[in-house]
Amino acid sequence: MTSAQKRRVVVLGATGSIGTQTLDIIRNNREQFEVVGLSANGKNVALLAALAIEFEVECVALAQGTAAQDLQLALYAQAQSQGFSEGNHKTPKILIGADAATHLARIECDVVVNGITGAVGLNPTVAALECGRTLALANKESLVIGGIAVTKLAAPNQIIPVDSEHSAIAQALVAGTSGEVKRLVLTASGGPFRGKSKSELTQVTAQQALAHPTWAMGPVVTINSATMMNKGLEIIEASLLFNIPIDRIDVVVHPQSVVHSMVEFIDGSTIAQASPPDMHLPISLALNWPSRIDGAASGCDWTKPTSWTFEPVDEVTFPAIVLAKRVGSLAGSAPAVMNAANEVAVAEFLSDKIAFLDIIELVTQVVDEHVASNFIGDEELTINEVFFAADWATNRALELISDRSFKK
Repeated sequence: MTSAQKRRVVVLGATGSIGTQTLDIIRNNREQFEVVGLSANGKNVALLAALAIEFEVECVALAQGTAAQDLQLALYAQAQSQGFSEGNHKTPKILIGADAATHLARIECDVVVNGITGAVGLNPTVAALECGRTLALANKESLVIGGIAVTKLAAPNQIIPVDSEHSAIAQALVAGTSGEVKRLVLTASGGPFRGKSKSELTQVTAQQALAHPTWAMGPVVTINSATMMNKGLEIIEASLLFNIPIDRIDVVVHPQSVVHSMVEFIDGSTIAQASPPDMHLPISLALNWPSRIDGAASGCDWTKPTSWTFEPVDEVTFPAIVLAKRVGSLAGSAPAVMNAANEVAVAEFLSDKIAFLDIIELVTQVVDEHVASNFIGDEELTINEVFFAADWATNRALELISDRSFKK
């Protein structure tokens, strides 16, 4: 592949788990990819500067304006450490502020990797789609909350999933036609509390909830995995990505995390995608879809004895799955409300202000109030209405937490 044929890539959330693994892949495949832009929230400007200098990017976006001077100093220090004298290295343009990542998603490129965590990733998702970029989507929240307002912006195959579960489904779907698909089966590791009863989770600490047995992820995603809200969001995401009704999407607990998801076809066949738990594989596919990258990750070692187990979800202990299916079936503004309330609840749990079991209880109450009062259906849903619903849910969740019933 010549330099002119390289895929030009923007990485949003560059210093996070998805971002750094994306850059690992590009680092090892420089002949195929060129990084032209990086964004970060500003919590690790030293790493952002190091990456910007290493990949000689054109533009850097920083959400926290207060970190701008620190970034400039870090860029200069990093350049010096790499042996560049002043003025003898490529200095990236710096975008500052809450909309910086959105502006970065619009620059000239081929692929935008959205590895931002949370609803804040919605505007960059919209920007990338509107500009016709291939969107390698790890920010499931932007698709879940945006729903039809986002999917109607996307051309066929413009959104390529990065989540291992949805990447697995995309790979398995090539085994048949859309009319031959009976159901999708998402696998879940079960998180750190698999096999626990609800009563055993009353005194759970943040440290315990962050101790995921299989995956290394950011704190919000890890807590969502512990409550299984992450899997609830993935059900809604799968429905939107693959145009499959919610009632034809199941979840099964698979603690080994080797089978990433499955597609069952009408003739009784089930096609599964299996690989060791390593996000480099689905990220590499999203970067280079529909082609694979040689050596992106290690495969299964079939010379060693092994066993895989599958078990149903305990929906009593983990009610997030039932809630998400209900919310996904309602669609409209309900997913935005569920996600916003969950983001508040997770933050409060990590701050030791509410208990672990309060997370889904709080989210459920906010959703119930929204559906009974100010719910908006798909027909009226716009991006502005999504943000309005999310803001309402954020404020209502904070009000409820101030109530004694949700104080730890």
